[in-house]
Amino acid sequence: MKTIEDKPGKSSTTDWSRLTRAQRVKHLEIEGYVLIPDLVSRDKIDAMKAELYRLPTKATDYSENQRSCTDIQWTDSPNCIDLIGLPAMTQFLEALFGDELICTSCVYALSRPGHPGIAIHTDAQPYGSKIFGMQASAPRLVRVLYYLDDLVPERAPLLVIPHSHLSLHSDANPYNRYLSHPEALMLTCRAGSAAIINQSIFHANYPNKSKEDRNLLAIAYRPAWAGPVAEVPDWPADKVAKLPQHVRPLFKSLNTRKIDFDVPNRPANMATEAAGINPSRWDV
Repeated sequence: MKTIEDKPGKSSTTDWSRLTRAQRVKHLEIEGYVLIPDLVSRDKIDAMKAELYRLPTKATDYSENQRSCTDIQWTDSPNCIDLIGLPAMTQFLEALFGDELICTSCVYALSRPGHPGIAIHTDAQPYGSKIFGMQASAPRLVRVLYYLDDLVPERAPLLVIPHSHLSLHSDANPYNRYLSHPEALMLTCRAGSAAIINQSIFHANYPNKSKEDRNLLAIAYRPAWAGPVAEVPDWPADKVAKLPQHVRPLFKSLNTRKIDFDVPNRPANMATEAAGINPSRWDV
């Protein structure tokens, strides 16, 4: 099997620890991704891994060494579930979106030694798809990738194509997939760090050429207004009711959609300012 090209043009040299909140927002909006280091302690990582290792995983259709378990929020994994409501992350995302958050998925991904790398793809599917369903049609969504192992070049690091979410070219059709790209960027980090990616950026991971597993918890969030274009199966109310109190509000109806389909050309009482679209918002 052909694998993702493991000779990227360059690796990121950004000092992620020095970015302010406004700079993180700017990097995510322009580059399509941002990394926030050292969010999860080593003790918490160990506890999460112990929970995840108990769960059954399913191999992908292209490799036995790329495995996953979905809907971690319904499993007996209290430390992993607690992470969904991590204040340092949810507060940043609430500021980013200027809206209530809705969690749309929580997935454990395991890349074993020999994993050939994921195809370069986007998580945005504006008309839905067989892989992602209609939930991927939400117009705004980010995925938070919590790395539970040190991410080094040999251990399935993250691949992104910066700015690709901004392209209007047909090569950026979000249904396209690529085996490699000459301007791909490699991201590495310490365990406990999180990469946040715009759902429309082209991304993947490189092969796992190490002798160790790479463990990842991927949690997706969207703003409350940005619902999918069609109805989707909702969260089971009885299961939501059993979630921890600080996590439960993130599991509102997956069909929440705050839009005005009948908006007129000149609504009454229009605002005269909106800080969330200020060109200067990145300079705060």
